[in-house]
Amino acid sequence: MDGGSEVRLEASTFCCSTCEAAPITGRRSAQRMKARSLSTSSATYSEHRRTQSLHGPSPVTTFGPKACMLQNPHAVMHIQDPASQRLTWNKPPKSVLVIKKIRDASLLQPFKELCTFLTEVKNLMVYVEKKVLDDPAISGDEVFAAITKKFCTFREDLDDISNRVDFIICLGGDGTLLYASSLFQESVPPVMAFHLGSLGFLTPFKFDTYQSQVTQIIEGNAAIVLRSRLQVRVLKDNWEKKDTVDEKGIILTNKDLETSHKAMQHQVLNEVVVDRGPSSYLSNVDLFLDGHLITTVQGDGLIVSTPTGSTAYAVAAGASMIHPNVPAIMITPICPHSLSFRPIVVPAGVELQIKLSPDARNTAWVSFDGRKRQEICHGDSITITTSCFPVPSICFRDPVNDWFESLATCLHWNVRKKQNYLSSEDEEF
Repeated sequence: MDGGSEVRLEASTFCCSTCEAAPITGRRSAQRMKARSLSTSSATYSEHRRTQSLHGPSPVTTFGPKACMLQNPHAVMHIQDPASQRLTWNKPPKSVLVIKKIRDASLLQPFKELCTFLTEVKNLMVYVEKKVLDDPAISGDEVFAAITKKFCTFREDLDDISNRVDFIICLGGDGTLLYASSLFQESVPPVMAFHLGSLGFLTPFKFDTYQSQVTQIIEGNAAIVLRSRLQVRVLKDNWEKKDTVDEKGIILTNKDLETSHKAMQHQVLNEVVVDRGPSSYLSNVDLFLDGHLITTVQGDGLIVSTPTGSTAYAVAAGASMIHPNVPAIMITPICPHSLSFRPIVVPAGVELQIKLSPDARNTAWVSFDGRKRQEICHGDSITITTSCFPVPSICFRDPVNDWFESLATCLHWNVRKKQNYLSSEDEEF
């Protein structure tokens, strides 16, 4: 592939913290155990060499341990018809991650019904975040407790479930899908999202007929849309004071400074936002494209978004809406102090870099899908490219119809009162 080699992840045995290091190899041993918590482990992945290209990197087409995209032999110039993107299984799925919106009482009953169906009827291993089961409304339910004993629990940022989950079911709004994306920094299992939140632009399924819909997904051959993500690398210069002692033994401060570099990486589904933070001054950041200075952003900030994120913060800031299948990166200024600074779309293969301008009066702040907000100072840099690991979002019908349905129902795109019909008599006047 152009952007990296294809990886197929095979399921492996693993140990839970409460199972005395005994490997779990089958469904029978899993049923005997109470709710378990994964021990912290580090997985080794193949490095994906990424080359700059105007067409962007080819996305990995394996999603989790067992899912992959059905090959289309009739694809022309590697540009596949979105309606032909189909999901299939190398092996029948055996595990599912259920993500529930926290502190939402309206989701308790759907969550219990779904987990009971997945565990008792479909015989799937259900993964649930530990803080979800800590909810008193769930932990205090004695009837549902018999089901939760069969779950496998995990903790965000502590337990690695990247090679344990075959597919994901989200209960909530668009934020649940964004959260699911953040849990997987490389290959993402297929995601089935139910509309149980406020907006629901990314959640096409209704919960009324969840049993037949989940069964259809388990049987395979469902339509998917590959939602590209941004691979973001933040390089920070940490300046530390180095105390010195003079001849009389007096400690002197602010004499020498030691610098160290700290790098952080993120996979972003919607957007990277750089803004002026609490300062009342305009933000001044320099934007580079493939190493060349493109422009200096003077305003409230800058949004770098995926096509999926184009219908989120970007469209509120005046950007266009881009279908998720378009390989592109959108750059949108936030309240620019220039009437001619319009949003632009660049190829997915470029590398963007954002730095604080040398003459900037204040620092900037950056956030990733609205999370992990941090300050950007002089000497820091943000590098953004298109990731090789998209989010395979399962469609209700197909990528085109689902997208336009969301535009109409959620954003009320092109909704207006129709003009009255003119009869032949009216035309005479």
